[in-house]
Parts: sequence; C-alpha cells; structure tokens
Amino acid sequence: MEHASKLLNIADHSRDRAGLTYIYPVISRRAGGVSVGVNLNPNNACNWRCVYCQVPELKRGTAPVIDLVRLESELRMFLHEIQHGYFMQTQVPLAARRINDIALSGNGEPTSAREFEHVIELIGRVMGDYDLPKDLKLVLITNGSLIDRPSVQAGLRRMAELNGEVWFKLDSVTREGRQRINNTRMSLKRMRENLQLAASLCPTWLQTCVFQTDGKPPSSAESGAYLKFIEELLREGVPLKGTLLYGLARPSMQLEAPRLSKVSQVWMDAFYARIQALGLTVKLNP
Repeated sequence: MEHASKLLNIADHSRDRAGLTYIYPVISRRAGGVSVGVNLNPNNACNWRCVYCQVPELKRGTAPVIDLVRLESELRMFLHEIQHGYFMQTQVPLAARRINDIALSGNGEPTSAREFEHVIELIGRVMGDYDLPKDLKLVLITNGSLIDRPSVQAGLRRMAELNGEVWFKLDSVTREGRQRINNTRMSLKRMRENLQLAASLCPTWLQTCVFQTDGKPPSSAESGAYLKFIEELLREGVPLKGTLLYGLARPSMQLEAPRLSKVSQVWMDAFYARIQALGLTVKLNP
C-alpha cells in the first residue's frame, strides 16, 4: 500500500512528510503521545502573519476549497495505519505509543476554511468508527479572528460534544504588540468578544507565545496589560480553562527570525507565577 509505506517515513513535524494533503502526525515525547494533525491550509495562507511562525513561504490569504472526500479518506487511512500498521512500532518511542489528540492547526488559520463546520462533523463521524481512547481530544489551534462566523460557531458547538478544546492565540493585548507580533489590526474589543464567544461554546485555553525581540523580553507595559486583561476576564466570569504559555520551540521562517530569541528561564518562571497568582491554571512549555 503506497500511502502506508510513506507513513512509515515520518520523522519530524513537517506537514508533508506523510505524503498526504491534509493529515500529518506530530510525535510529542514530552506529551507522551501522537497528535494527528489536520492541515486545512495546504496553500500556506493565513489572515495573520505572526513573526515566530514556522511555516515557510507564508502568504496572506484564506484556506482553499477543502476536498472533504480526500480529507476523510486520509484521516481514515492514517487512523487505520496507527492502529493496525507499523507506524507506532517504527516511528514512535515506546513511552509515546498512544494517540493524544486530533488537532486542527496546519499552515494557516483553520477557521478560514468555508467548510469548517463540515470538517468537524466529518472528524466526529470518523472518530466514532475507530476504537480510540475515551479521553482523546479534538483540538482547534486558532488566532480567534473568525469565531464570529456562524459556521465556525456551529463547528465549536460540535467540538464541545467531541471532547473538544479551543486554543485561542493571545500574544499581546496592546495594539502595538499585536501589530508587531501578529501583524493584525483586529481590535482588542473584537478579540475579546470572540474569546468570550469561543469560551461559551467550547472549553477554551489561551495560547501565549513569549520571546525576546532584539535581545529584550516583553516590556513591563506589555506583560502588565496582559495580566490586567486576564484579571478582567476572570472578574467577568469568562470560563477560561487556563493559559498555555510557550517559548520559541523551533526556528521562525519569517523575515524577523534573526531578531527573535528565547526569554530566560527566570523571566518565564516569573511571568508564569504572575498569571497563576490571578487564579488561572497555567501550563508551561518553555
């Protein structure tokens, strides 16, 4: 079987190493499992351009038309390979031979796919046909900019029924910071409304990447504004699950890459403690 043999060659996080259009695996030794990635942006197009993005040749744009038949075929084939083939034995360390999640991430903003709601329905249908772990999660990694679309909201409602989680990008709450880091002019008001909407429809985590620019960590004004924003959300009763706090993991493929570097462990630990002190769960992945 041609596709199955290609699956056995997967050795990194590259989206195309499986030889498939939409499905790719990520082996996480730290998380102790395999994440089945769903890439709805094989055209490398996104409505934001984050300076730390690892997608090469990233361009502004939206997801292409999704071939739902091909997506379903690839997902079924890959799940079958994981369960009945040699992928786990040949590609995954013994301690990580389990499926942790199915994650919509990929090379752009997944909610920009017009078929997003249908994709979630498709994934749910396929999940029901396989003997998957009861605690398997369906994760949406998103910049949150399109949550106000009715079709996206319908998808999130369905995700909530499938043990779903939203990882909502929040790198900065200042206009300057969001323009510099994410290259977006989306207002904080709209972002807050979309975040509240997401959290009301499906369990939602904030996902925050912190790093140094030109050797300097985020300013005290930046970090202070972020903490104040979270404090306000919690006071208003927005049901956040917590914050996923990240440092730079792999090299950026954007023009700003030479200017970016990891923050010190001391800085990261201090920021982690300040978020936690607000009463919000924090998962740290430096």
